[in-house]
Amino acid sequence: MEERFSGPVLQRRQEGDARRPTMGEIGLNHFAPYLMNRLMARWNANLAEELREYDISTAKMRALAVLSVSSSVTINELSVFAVTEQSTLSRTLDSLEDQGYIRRQPRAEDMRIRDVSITEEGRVAFEKIWPTMYDLFLQMFDGVDEAEYRAFLSTLHKVLVNIRKHEI
Repeated sequence: MEERFSGPVLQRRQEGDARRPTMGEIGLNHFAPYLMNRLMARWNANLAEELREYDISTAKMRALAVLSVSSSVTINELSVFAVTEQSTLSRTLDSLEDQGYIRRQPRAEDMRIRDVSITEEGRVAFEKIWPTMYDLFLQMFDGVDEAEYRAFLSTLHKVLVNIRKHEI
């Protein structure tokens, strides 16, 4: 797609100024949400294709990834961190528990809250898929140096703070 807009994309509205650039003026390749959707859709499709050989879905991988770096999380926290709707996550956790990859336990101080943790079998399963995930990650950032990557992460964290609905 050709570049169409030479003005600033992030035009903050001034008092009395109702003009906004149009999508046509900005163009899809200069509209960050569009590019982020394309990136993540491609990442998810590539990852899903690679995970088939391990018989692990993207939702299972996300849950195992979060649990591999957390000692224990609630189902609500896991839903946010794994970027998975609770209904999908509930079915995913049922399957992961059946496979022996996770454990769900009620909290002693509040039996309504269930903590989810990874088992040793789950850790082994995640360690098998991690090299594939990391290789796809490296492919995605081919040609990006460490400083650019750090700046990119910094920008993503700022954007996440601006749009998040959860404190986590």
